[in-house]
Amino acid sequence: MLPLAVLFAYPFFWMVTSSVKSNVEIFGSLNPFTPTLRVSNYINAWNDANMGQYFFNSVFVTVFSIIIAVLSNALMGYALGRYKFPGKAIIFVLLGMVIFLPQGFTVIPIFDLINKLGLGGSLWGVTLAESGGVSVVIVLLFAGFFAQMPKELEEAARIDGAGFWRVFWTVYLPLAKPVIATGVILQFMHSWNDFLLPLVLTLTRPELRTLSVGIYDLQNQFNADWGLMTAAASIALLPIIVLFIFLQRYFVESFSGAVKG
Repeated sequence: MLPLAVLFAYPFFWMVTSSVKSNVEIFGSLNPFTPTLRVSNYINAWNDANMGQYFFNSVFVTVFSIIIAVLSNALMGYALGRYKFPGKAIIFVLLGMVIFLPQGFTVIPIFDLINKLGLGGSLWGVTLAESGGVSVVIVLLFAGFFAQMPKELEEAARIDGAGFWRVFWTVYLPLAKPVIATGVILQFMHSWNDFLLPLVLTLTRPELRTLSVGIYDLQNQFNADWGLMTAAASIALLPIIVLFIFLQRYFVESFSGAVKG
C-alpha cells in the first residue's frame, strides 16, 4: 500500500514544491527542495494573473450549485425512495444510463438552454449548468438512503397532521446528514474542478472565468510559467482538502450505508 500511496501523493508533492520555484529550478534539478522560496509566485498568481477574481467566481458558482443540487436531488431521491408510481423502474434505468453519457455530448444542449433562459454570459448561468454535474449519483444516494428508512416515521408524522413538505423537511432530511455531506463533497469537487462547461459558457466574458479555466489560460503558445501555474493550482486545491477534512466522516458513513443497503 505504501508504494501506491507514494505514487498518488507524488504529483501533489511536486505541485506544491514547484509552486515556490522558478522555471529554471523546476526543470534544472530533480531535488524537490529549494534554498529560496519564491512566495512571489502566489502573490503574482493572486493579483497579476487575476486568480483572486477567478477564485471569487469559483466560490460563487460552487456554493450556489451545491445549494441547488443538494436540495433538488434530495427531493427527487425522496420521491423515488419513498413512493411507488408507474414508470419508477424506467426512471432508475434512465438515471443509470445517464451516468455513462460523456459530458461532451451535453455541452451544446446546455449552452443553448442557458441562453434561452436568458442566463448566458452570467455567473448564474454557469451555476445552473454546473448544478446538474453529479445529480444522478446524488439522487441515487438519496433514494437508497430514504428507501431504508422505516415507514413508521412517516406514519407517526402523518398522524400529527404533517403533510408532504413537513415530513420531508422535519423528519427525513435531518436524518440524511451523511448523504447531504456526500452530496456537498461530490458537487463541490465537480463545480470547483470542472473545466469544459465554464470554458464554453464564459468565452465571451473572460472576467467570469473560474479557477480551472483561469489556470489553463496562464499558459500560452510559446511560454509557460510553471511556478505561477503550480501556485495557482495549489490555491485551487486548498479548499477541496479543507472541505474533505471536515466532512470525511459523513462521506465514509454515506457510502458504507449505501453498500449495506
